[in-house]
Amino acid sequence: MTQSELIVVNFKEIRRRSIKLWEGLPKEYYHWKPDNKAMSASEMIRHVLEADYGWNFIINKKDVSNLNSPWKNKPFINLKEELEFAKPFREAFLKTVLKFSDSDLKKTEIIHPGNGDKKNLAKYLYRIGYHESVHTGQFLAYLRTMNVDRPLIWD
Repeated sequence: MTQSELIVVNFKEIRRRSIKLWEGLPKEYYHWKPDNKAMSASEMIRHVLEADYGWNFIINKKDVSNLNSPWKNKPFINLKEELEFAKPFREAFLKTVLKFSDSDLKKTEIIHPGNGDKKNLAKYLYRIGYHESVHTGQFLAYLRTMNVDRPLIWD
């Protein structure tokens, strides 16, 4: 297995666990948030799914300064619809990752547009997985605070 293939296996495993967790969110809690400055539960799901679209631009070294999200003005209806809408963007992102050679992963420099940090592509991709994992932890805390049963993601 190549390094890119291993990274994609990791991305898929992280997403599998995220979806399992999101499926535990009752509809009446879609707009719940722990305080006024936090994302709501549905906003956090959308944030994670929408990020794939942006990551794909970044790792392809495209300008994201005027990026128009396909999610703009799209209401969150339910998880199933949200996942279906996000599917082609996720597939495009994973397909891009698979095209990188081991050499690309080591030598390609990525500059994160949000803060200007420079990382090689491999480290940047691992950081993407970490981003979703952090939100998984946040979501677990949301469910605990809501007093909602939390799905077992440690299978």
